[in-house]
Amino acid sequence: MLFQVAEDSAAPANTQVPPAAVMTQLLFGKHIAYSISAVARLGVADHMTDEPVGLEKLAAGIGAQPAALYRVLRALAAVGVFEQTAERRFRLTPLGALLKTDAPGSLRYFAMQLGDSWSVRPWERFADTLKTGEDAVSLAFGKNAFELLAEEPAQAEMFNRSMSALSLAMMEPLLAAYDFSPIRRLADVGGGHGKLMAAVLHEYEHMTGVVYDLPEVVAGARGQEHAVALGERLRFEAGSFFERVPAGCDAYMMKFILHDWSDGHCRTILQRVREQLPADGRVLVIEQIVMPTAELSFAKLLDLEMLALTVGGRERTQAEFEALFASAGLRLTRVVTTESPMCILEARRDG
Repeated sequence: MLFQVAEDSAAPANTQVPPAAVMTQLLFGKHIAYSISAVARLGVADHMTDEPVGLEKLAAGIGAQPAALYRVLRALAAVGVFEQTAERRFRLTPLGALLKTDAPGSLRYFAMQLGDSWSVRPWERFADTLKTGEDAVSLAFGKNAFELLAEEPAQAEMFNRSMSALSLAMMEPLLAAYDFSPIRRLADVGGGHGKLMAAVLHEYEHMTGVVYDLPEVVAGARGQEHAVALGERLRFEAGSFFERVPAGCDAYMMKFILHDWSDGHCRTILQRVREQLPADGRVLVIEQIVMPTAELSFAKLLDLEMLALTVGGRERTQAEFEALFASAGLRLTRVVTTESPMCILEARRDG
């Protein structure tokens, strides 16, 4: 057997899992990911609670074929996404609750985005990426991810919802870890729909903010509830961070921006920021840091996503960030860790 589960309590404690079983389980990891993405897209969790629900009722609620749905729920129950309480009854676990649309820290849109074609098809060409260094999106579609999403508004909207969901999930750790109180006017460069900025402004009532992103992103952000609620304290500005960033701010925040781009692209972005940065201003880069350890981490896995889906994007070590800042006339002054995988790298003008 390739898959083995130790059900015999009398089995020796030091029994080794055969390498073939380990390798097969690693290779079948895609089945878990695609199944989670599929049930997220169908809204399965929105039709469930922590009370068991019958399969037929659940299938009818989401418009699914019961026998097919059963096979997916059964597999996901084995990894803790759902709990199978009887032959054809399931309920949510705390893990599965993250797939509910309105759950705190919901990851439903993130799961859905990982199943979109622009995110899936490039992996067919990943071996070619390793041989050529060219991103797999361009190999699969003939254009890079940002060019592709500009032509696919539905998938672009899903991507923006996904990024907003990740922002919500990391808001509390970021706000708990970093003191924004000295900042009067904050810019979020590449800030999407402005969910992170809105959270900061709610916490610090003296502050105003500007969210800067591409015109098509800003167009979908202005009317959202969090933006309307903040009124004049939050405004949106459209443009490209390769050309300019908003003026008149004493701090510039970038979350999950630099990891999308090559060192050369990042240098240009940081130079545009430095051109507007006052003498006592600060740059806040919210990213993961690849640690110099052998353990598997989210940063190392996300680095592979960047390799496949971006033109030169990558997760970076602290030393690589320091060199990147220096190339743009900035100096890394401190790294603030959070209770999430994210860090806040604070940089200031270098002279």
